[in-house]
Amino acid sequence: MPGKEPVAVVGIGQTKHVAARRDVSIAGLVREAALRALADAELTWADVDAVVIGKAPDFFEGVMMPELYLADALGAVGKPMLRVHTAGSVGGSTALVAANLVSARVHRTVLTLAFEKQSESNAMWGLSLPVPFQQPLLAGAGGFFAPHVRAYMRRTGAPDTIGSLVAYKDRRNALKNPYAHLHEHDLTLEKVQASPMLWDPIRYSETCPSSDGACAMVLTDRAGADRAPRPPAWVHGGAMRSEPTLFAGKDFVSPRAGSDCAADVYRQAGVTDPRRQIDAVEMYVPFSWYEPMWLENLGFAEEGEGWKLTEAGVTELDGDLPVNPSGGVLSTNPIGASGMIRFAEAALQVRGDAGEHQVEGARRALGHAYGGGAQFFSMWLVGDTPPTG
Repeated sequence: MPGKEPVAVVGIGQTKHVAARRDVSIAGLVREAALRALADAELTWADVDAVVIGKAPDFFEGVMMPELYLADALGAVGKPMLRVHTAGSVGGSTALVAANLVSARVHRTVLTLAFEKQSESNAMWGLSLPVPFQQPLLAGAGGFFAPHVRAYMRRTGAPDTIGSLVAYKDRRNALKNPYAHLHEHDLTLEKVQASPMLWDPIRYSETCPSSDGACAMVLTDRAGADRAPRPPAWVHGGAMRSEPTLFAGKDFVSPRAGSDCAADVYRQAGVTDPRRQIDAVEMYVPFSWYEPMWLENLGFAEEGEGWKLTEAGVTELDGDLPVNPSGGVLSTNPIGASGMIRFAEAALQVRGDAGEHQVEGARRALGHAYGGGAQFFSMWLVGDTPPTG
């Protein structure tokens, strides 16, 4: 049997992410990102064989199954259209479903898109389910994850300053990204550390915003890549993993599904030393403490050592393992699209198209997303040359 078809990212488009896009409907929002991705690839709607769309839970906007009416806005009338949902990791898993359709030669060119219009809902209270569905102990995702951050601090001895270092880094990186939501020009490390405590130990400035936005990519096969107007990013590996939200022995600090997902991606890409072989990481960090936690979970640091990389400046834009050069989820969070933005930003890095937040010499980049109660994971690794396998 013939091997898998190589998958190339030839088009990338994002909206400007903001607190509220009141000038467009959901259809207008997604079409804006899709048109930018098509323009980047120098393709038209007619060149697209199928559309794969994703978003977070429908109750975030209160529009059930919005993909049915969005088909018109995305040129998908009469074409296959798939909807993907894996909580906060959905942007990543949506891209992977699209990539697999190309890899399996089901379709040659696929438009994939993810979005959220959080201004039309209140996601924090949407995530605060009533009794009897969950214990009345928390408000929003931060209330769920804060105890896991505390557990990480106890386990590793990390000082309580690490979270503020991550937030300050990512918000400064966001100033170099014209699409980022938060552009806090007057932010200082002291201001981060003085911001109100929301969920101990997570401070206000160490949390993600609520954003309206969309992200789209055009994925194609080798023949399509040969016709592309500029060198594409190539998918070297991609994987999804999940595990139950709660089970006896679950490690909330370093979930098994996350480490297994990363190991699968590295195996596919021939990566044996991620710390040395990967040049940039777009990591899903909605609360700043998850940078050191995921550094360990993804194999970039030994257990208990992730916070030391952050403290030493290794993850800064000019460090030897830049993490979230785009500003990350801490600066931009249209939940359904946040994972796809990580994947798209990784592709921009290896294409050399990341603008002011470009990592010099980036040839391999990892895109990472997680969702739910840290039980859904999706990742891909992209490079500037076709995969050799």
